[in-house]
Amino acid sequence: MSNLYNNEMLEIMKFADRSSSMMLNRFEQIKAFASAANYKTIGIAHCITFSREAAIIKKYLESDFEVYTVDCKYGHLTKNELFKENSSRVLCNPAEQAQYLNDKNTDLNISIGLCVGHDMIFNM
Repeated sequence: MSNLYNNEMLEIMKFADRSSSMMLNRFEQIKAFASAANYKTIGIAHCITFSREAAIIKKYLESDFEVYTVDCKYGHLTKNELFKENSSRVLCNPAEQAQYLNDKNTDLNISIGLCVGHDMIFNM
């Protein structure tokens, strides 16, 4: 079973084990994990309907980390641009959310409320 894990994965598993506690909520666990891993920057990709929640989480985390947030409509990708359909409707843009956070060189990214499928693209 251990042959499924490379050295980087083993390090992440160690940090996860050290920061895991039933006494902490998920965001406290994220903060503990990022601290244990000595991360400096955290990215938050979120659905636009979770902008308020993303701002609250950013405020909570930015006491210890540099935090970047990006909503799903970032880049204003239209249905016409992506699918060549006659529509100016702005679509969710998970690939550009990921690119934005990559450009910010974030150490850890979390997603909040991304649609099924969009979360998969973001994680890819």
